[in-house]
Amino acid sequence: MFLLYDLLYILALPPVLFISLVSRLRGHPARKGAKERLGIGNALPSAKNRILLHAVSVGEVNAIRNLVTSLTNHGHELVISVTTDTGIKRAEDLFGQTHAVVRYPLDFSWSVRSFLKRIKPTLIVLVELEVWPNMLRCAEHNDIPVVVVNGRLSERSCKRYKKVSWLLRGTFGRLSMVGMQNETYATNVASLGAANVKVLGTMKWDNASIRDSVDGAHELAKELGIDLLKPLVVAGSTTPEEHILLRDSLPKDIQLLVAPRRPEWFGHAEEVFTGCNRRTSSKRNDTRFYVLDTIGELTAAYSLATIVVIGRSFVPLHGSDPTESIGLGKPTIVGPNMLDFPDITHALLQGSGVVQCAASDLKTNIEELLSDSDLCDALRKNGRAIITSHQGATKRYVELIEEAIST
Repeated sequence: MFLLYDLLYILALPPVLFISLVSRLRGHPARKGAKERLGIGNALPSAKNRILLHAVSVGEVNAIRNLVTSLTNHGHELVISVTTDTGIKRAEDLFGQTHAVVRYPLDFSWSVRSFLKRIKPTLIVLVELEVWPNMLRCAEHNDIPVVVVNGRLSERSCKRYKKVSWLLRGTFGRLSMVGMQNETYATNVASLGAANVKVLGTMKWDNASIRDSVDGAHELAKELGIDLLKPLVVAGSTTPEEHILLRDSLPKDIQLLVAPRRPEWFGHAEEVFTGCNRRTSSKRNDTRFYVLDTIGELTAAYSLATIVVIGRSFVPLHGSDPTESIGLGKPTIVGPNMLDFPDITHALLQGSGVVQCAASDLKTNIEELLSDSDLCDALRKNGRAIITSHQGATKRYVELIEEAIST
């Protein structure tokens, strides 16, 4: 099967390279870490108890903050692996001072073997279910247990896996233990052959800190030129389509800060919001538009907000995590597309802790929140109470990992 997977990956290379070329011609940044993607890099010294904790991108890296702290406090050595460039940068910022941060390899058998030989993990922990067949096969051959935490597998993804079930025969059965966010996800992964599946909730609730201020927020406002005496709408993880929507939905004289989801969208935001101030630019204009073109400062931006709008939820990209802004006590608006956060969104809506609306109603909802302080106070109180009542999943995932180590 190693040979079959490698052959299929090689056959997929030409279209992947073509897509990458088109992306570069459109001005998108080149991907970094070619050697590391092939498993090449510095070897780590041997260790008796080393956990490889894999988070795909920025969202997963942010989700494991409390998990990393808890496992470290339990005396485990951690290596954090990440796939994307932005995820690597975020992981280095969060964990680089205390833990090794490495790039996850492509799933060629030789890349995976080289990677595992370099890292020498005694346990692999996959965040949210990043499953690759050669990695799981190589881990099994080296007697390395593989555990899933904060697992998520939608009906859409499950159907895709089932279409290529002949290729993935035995893959999910190689997972030692699987912790999923809810019953639906657990049923889906079990239908693909996974055993030892448990429903343990989502760690995203745990990452929402109930607080009223964030270090560095006022400095951020000063450097961008934001007037803290005037209302500010902050839109996080936005897409190009949402930039246009936000511009057209913003009431007159209200300030807006957008934090695009991807670096290649920073330029588009600057074009839409003519005369805006960009975080990384020294030029400052007299404007009400601001673009946060950095990674890792969104929390500080949220803390400055009068109202928060959650990006990727007004386009068919399945939403972003709303708990951080709600934990900061900010009235938060999400769009209709929150499929990546179904349980969180459902709980917040049931408890009146968030506002959900269609794109056509965004302007109306922003205006209503700006004019109704009682509604904002209710959202703030309800949202924080809901978050607090759902916290605790990180502890359960730590216990799952400890069980896997002792088995």
